[in-house]
Amino acid sequence: MERIRRAAHAGSWYTDNAKKLDEDLERWLLATRLTKCPDVRGVIAPHAGYSYSGRCAAFAFANIDPKSIERVFLLGPSHHYYTPKCALTKATIYSTPLGDLQVDSQVNDELKATGKFELMDLDLDEAEHSMEMHLPYIAKVFHGHPVKVVPILVGALNSENEAMYGQLLAKYVDDPKNFFSISSDFCHWGSRFSYTYCDKKHGPIYKSIEALDHMGMDIIETGDANAFKRYLKEYGNTICGRHPISIFLHMLKNCSAKIKIGFLQYEQSSQCKSSRDSSVSYASAAAKLDD
Repeated sequence: MERIRRAAHAGSWYTDNAKKLDEDLERWLLATRLTKCPDVRGVIAPHAGYSYSGRCAAFAFANIDPKSIERVFLLGPSHHYYTPKCALTKATIYSTPLGDLQVDSQVNDELKATGKFELMDLDLDEAEHSMEMHLPYIAKVFHGHPVKVVPILVGALNSENEAMYGQLLAKYVDDPKNFFSISSDFCHWGSRFSYTYCDKKHGPIYKSIEALDHMGMDIIETGDANAFKRYLKEYGNTICGRHPISIFLHMLKNCSAKIKIGFLQYEQSSQCKSSRDSSVSYASAAAKLDD
């Protein structure tokens, strides 16, 4: 019996009108002027409402060449539910306004059998937006190509568990039929986020935020998970997908393929100029085979 995870944020975080959604995604993808590349094996992309981050996310998803990919592993942070582990879905279908995506039950069961994962109830699954915001883009890019998804909700992991999950998942990177979609927004700045770090040498607050985010992005591009952890500890940057990104860095370190992450786009929801302002940053990257 099919268990369907509804597109719970359609109609609020993005339009539930399939025609309009398809047109929006098409426009944003074309605007990137990027070409599909079979060497791209994963992306890091934001997960805010599409009016904020949809355009930025296109710079990740426009790279995907769907022809040889059979499954997409989705790693997204948990915003509402605390767990020190990762969790797998109980759903068999992830629904989107652009069509349903089948969960790869075989791989899901394989991961479940390791004993390292929790299972999410359907209501928790539907409450979380971090992976859902990637689904319409995946449905769009893979239209006409049969693809399955492996959703993994990433909890508040310690360094040891980030490394453990990275090692556990690394073997899947070596199969070119697998693709990885890592969900993360970057700096959440302002008193409402309890984060107001500012280095005045950069000028306006939004320039300080940009410099802080770019420092983190540069470290992510080196592939050094430990350096990324040190950066987060020193600056406390409120990157909500820090644990999925850290797992991905450990995966790339432990797999046989040589894959390098490169950032392609950076945006902010607004430009903070005073302590009363707030903003969220968005960044998109592609992880590409490095010959």
